[in-house]
Amino acid sequence: MGMAVLAVIVTMFVHMLVTNDAFEWSFMWHNMFRPPVLRGARTTLELTVLAMLIGVAFGIVLAVMRLSPNPVIRGTAWAYTWFFRAVPRLVLCILFGNLGILFQKTSRINFGVPLGNLLGLPHGGRIFDTDANTLLAGFSAGLLALAMSEAAYMAEIVRAGILAVDAGQNEAAQALGMSRMLTMRRIVLPQAMRVILPPTGNETIAMLKDTSLVAFVPAYELFFQLEAVGSRTFKVFPMLVAATLWYLAMTSVLLVGQHFLEKRFSRGVAGRTGKTRKPKPPVPAGGMGGM
Repeated sequence: MGMAVLAVIVTMFVHMLVTNDAFEWSFMWHNMFRPPVLRGARTTLELTVLAMLIGVAFGIVLAVMRLSPNPVIRGTAWAYTWFFRAVPRLVLCILFGNLGILFQKTSRINFGVPLGNLLGLPHGGRIFDTDANTLLAGFSAGLLALAMSEAAYMAEIVRAGILAVDAGQNEAAQALGMSRMLTMRRIVLPQAMRVILPPTGNETIAMLKDTSLVAFVPAYELFFQLEAVGSRTFKVFPMLVAATLWYLAMTSVLLVGQHFLEKRFSRGVAGRTGKTRKPKPPVPAGGMGGM
């Protein structure tokens, strides 16, 4: 009975997709692969990869800081994770996109050696110097907001993975004379990967979807380009369906990659299929009977 009801619902849904003129499939297929949309898809992937690389690297540093015996270092890391986990990413994207307001007088962001001009250093001792409106706008602002937010979440994921490793591993490494950082890099983190990897895969998929928030900065990523087509042609709904299909396709690829990565790092804990192998029945003491 349940299968029959499900079959009727699926049939009605497919019939709506095929017969409802609001979808405008021909218009959608014609526009969802245009060069600006393809460039937007590439920008979305670039944002995802860069934000995750920065977020994972900074998150590992924050996780180690959270586990530090020094209360100042531990408190600083806690304050960072508290702030960036509390503020929604949409708010962060818009906030970072407007940070150029803080540099209206100088319009420059730079840092370097203090008193570099007095010391006669090249370029006045400046190591980094750029225009604030260029750095804190568009792609850069969105990337910075997403990466810093992701670092806070990755810090908690990595910290949970580190705490999941048996404390005896640390004690054994210390007995061998290994430093704390060497123990973390060579002993603890490789074992913690089994705990860290699944939620990191989920965070990557979430990051791919959250790149659509950068459209409010604005940056010319996938959703921005599709929304622009819909607004220009007054056919918003077909472009929203196109965005749904694009994100479904890209997320599906990431899900496949996550599956194989988890399978690789689970080796040695379970069988190659991820399932615990059943023990073979014991052989009778008299050998194989009937032979």
